[in-house]
Amino acid sequence: MALLSFKWLFISLFSLFSLQSQEHSIVDKGTESFHPFYVSVTEINHNAKEKTLEVSCKIFADDLEAVLKQNYKTKVDLVSPQQHEQINKFIGDYITKHLSFIADGKPVKLTYVGFEKESESVYCYFEVDNLPTLKKLDVNNSILQDFNDTQINIMHVIVNGNRKSYKLDYPNKQASFAF
Repeated sequence: MALLSFKWLFISLFSLFSLQSQEHSIVDKGTESFHPFYVSVTEINHNAKEKTLEVSCKIFADDLEAVLKQNYKTKVDLVSPQQHEQINKFIGDYITKHLSFIADGKPVKLTYVGFEKESESVYCYFEVDNLPTLKKLDVNNSILQDFNDTQINIMHVIVNGNRKSYKLDYPNKQASFAF
């Protein structure tokens, strides 16, 4: 129930940011637009049955395009079918450089699954295999901190139905969750 109410809150906030972006857009540099808040939400769910961590990162589409353009020195269009394979490589590479986990004291490998664009945002999906139990998760999350120094990264971790959340404000990029 809490997860459902959070999703509605997040959708409302994204809608508010998008509306404010349209109303207050002072600078338009090609596809880049201005909005008053820079936020990402990363949800991490331990699936004990599948022995995996299921990870989704929700990011403003224009911010993701801009940071990919900045890092890979090429034009980026998330909805272009011709760029889909290249965009997949960029997203997988970028996020895995800016999001990492240590599970129960051991580094784990984040595997890119794919992405989908939904309105003003992009969901990027990852997975960590072979993780039967989880008691402590250390997270290093610097997503978009190289793009904007007002970046906020919100994280939600769910283990055995127990949900814990943390907000990272730039320049902070580390958080720990114990279950």
